[in-house]
Amino acid sequence: MTEVRNIIISGGGTGGHLFPAIAIRDQIVKDNPRFNVHFVGSIYGIEKNVLAHKGYKHTLLPVSGLQRQLNLRSIYKNLLLPYKLVKSNFLVKKLFSELKPALIIGTGGYASAIPLMEGLKRSIPVIIQEQNAFPGITTRWFSKRANEVFIAFKEAQDFIENKCILSGNPIRHGIDKGSRANGFKKFSLNDKTKTILIFGGSQGSLSINNLISKIIEPLTKLNIQFIWQTGPSNYDQFKSFENKFVKVLPFIENMANAYAVSDLVICRSGALTCSEITYCGKPSILLPLKNSTGDHQRKNAESLSKNGAAIIAEEGSLANEDFIELIDDLIRSEKKLKKMAANSLNLRYPNAVSEISKSAMRLTKNV
Repeated sequence: MTEVRNIIISGGGTGGHLFPAIAIRDQIVKDNPRFNVHFVGSIYGIEKNVLAHKGYKHTLLPVSGLQRQLNLRSIYKNLLLPYKLVKSNFLVKKLFSELKPALIIGTGGYASAIPLMEGLKRSIPVIIQEQNAFPGITTRWFSKRANEVFIAFKEAQDFIENKCILSGNPIRHGIDKGSRANGFKKFSLNDKTKTILIFGGSQGSLSINNLISKIIEPLTKLNIQFIWQTGPSNYDQFKSFENKFVKVLPFIENMANAYAVSDLVICRSGALTCSEITYCGKPSILLPLKNSTGDHQRKNAESLSKNGAAIIAEEGSLANEDFIELIDDLIRSEKKLKKMAANSLNLRYPNAVSEISKSAMRLTKNV
């Protein structure tokens, strides 16, 4: 009988850390069913609901990041931090004693630090997967002692004291397999008209929605149509903009079809978003989130921009008329769009999860 080997994948807090972890888990189990994967996350992250919904084994720690605001609630949360760390450390030690894991994989977020530390203390092999061009603090802390570090942007290597493997980000399966015909039908749009996809992440971005609301009417008069994901909390405020040229949605269920029909994407520059648009070979106008940790969204955007795959637009620095002109000039230049699309596709890394899965099997071979 084949021995079952336990692997702990730690990471979460946001989708940017959790969804790569899930993609890695699914590939590992597919490649080698003898592996049993157990997730470690935070009770405060989206993993609390996502992992339970998927039925994946998991442990949630009562740990959160340091609060930087100067108000009574933040101060109170920071005072509780030592207690949360002690309790989380106890839960992790207990879990390690029970599972005796053969490998620890960290995908970032504050919940991943304690399992990585415990794994290194016990001389258990460690893999780190970093999503952004500027690595998060957990990666910077533990990468030097990790067995292997996988990165999605080559720029991340400059901040990591270990030789990295440039693999790209694990992304949603089939994201590049959308149907243009089905997409145009589903979104009730004209397949002969240039189409722009707009979104600010799965939860939406109020500032991007406000910007689009000011420029979308003159753009539709230029024979351009739009798929606009507002995010669930902003949908009621912007749904009145829908017409035969504009499809307004709280959330796009079939993102593959949305990418398939789009000639240009306007969006934030989160790590997974950048990985998806390059995987699909889409030209983009990127609006980096100004207060992202370590300004990582700007660094992600710069990686695409310097390779000719995207244009960076500073939120708040462009007049509405200038933004309209930028979009109009780009969408009407077939030559420029094709060049950007080719450059975008050149940044695609199709084997991220399989490379990490192979590494997992290699590192656990003699454990």
